[in-house]
Amino acid sequence: MYFHVQKLINEIVPDEPDPQAANALQEGLGGQFGEMRTMMQYLFQSFNFRGPAKQYKDLIHAVAVEEISHVELIATTISRLLDGAPKYRGNEMGGGGDGTPLEVALGGSGKGGGLNIHHFLVGAQGALPVDAAGNPWSGSYVYNSGNLTLDLIYNLMLEATGRLQKCRLYEMTDNKTARATISYLIVRDHAHEQVFAKALQSLGVDWGKTLPIPNFDATKFPEVKKLMDKGLHNEQHHWRLDGSLLGAIFQGPSPTNNGETVSTTEQPPEGAPMTDAPERPEEFSPGLSPELMELAQHIAKLSK
Repeated sequence: MYFHVQKLINEIVPDEPDPQAANALQEGLGGQFGEMRTMMQYLFQSFNFRGPAKQYKDLIHAVAVEEISHVELIATTISRLLDGAPKYRGNEMGGGGDGTPLEVALGGSGKGGGLNIHHFLVGAQGALPVDAAGNPWSGSYVYNSGNLTLDLIYNLMLEATGRLQKCRLYEMTDNKTARATISYLIVRDHAHEQVFAKALQSLGVDWGKTLPIPNFDATKFPEVKKLMDKGLHNEQHHWRLDGSLLGAIFQGPSPTNNGETVSTTEQPPEGAPMTDAPERPEEFSPGLSPELMELAQHIAKLSK
């Protein structure tokens, strides 16, 4: 069973809309190495886990559950970057003024290049289960061989590639909304690299100076440094209400061999408030008549 707290795993910092950054972030959501894949890959590995080595199942499952929150975080970030995008940068890309309300969706080079028309045509200024090129997410991305060592190697590769791409995304945009989420995911991908590395290390693998991947001074990214100073890259929560054996593996010296230690936390992150997205009349979303909206608000009051 799963329980949900109506909070985001990390705060999304407000900034102006940026539909180009939103489309770039789609790779981190629905790309081959994005959050939808990590979530589904680890969930299926935990669902299909065989044998009595429960501590490894708990380890994979702990990361899987966290990835659900990452999908929520990055999808919400994409929606925030798209919300109000027709007025992006003082209407220079269209919308408002003398243009049509959704003119930005048709923008080409110099007027919205790098956009995904489906963000406006299909998604009502919201995230989609696609990559940055618009390709739908595919279940064929999921790797679950049933062989524990092989699955752990693939998981480490997945986290390393995801972190590499997010570092590139960070370098593509200075939008504060995008960077807040990208930075958090860079740090948590680092942590997950260590989770799977620690598991493989317990099975006899010596990492030497290989990790983290990409191996660079991540503290040069200010938002990332702030999170690393809190030790967020060295912690992993288990998300279990009935006990977990994750701590039997994820504890002690960091597999990055930098003198730091890693630990399993008993208390989950506090989380950040979630705010309701505003109506978008130009998208006919939510599309309720005044009478139906009044009814919906009345029902909401009764539930309090």
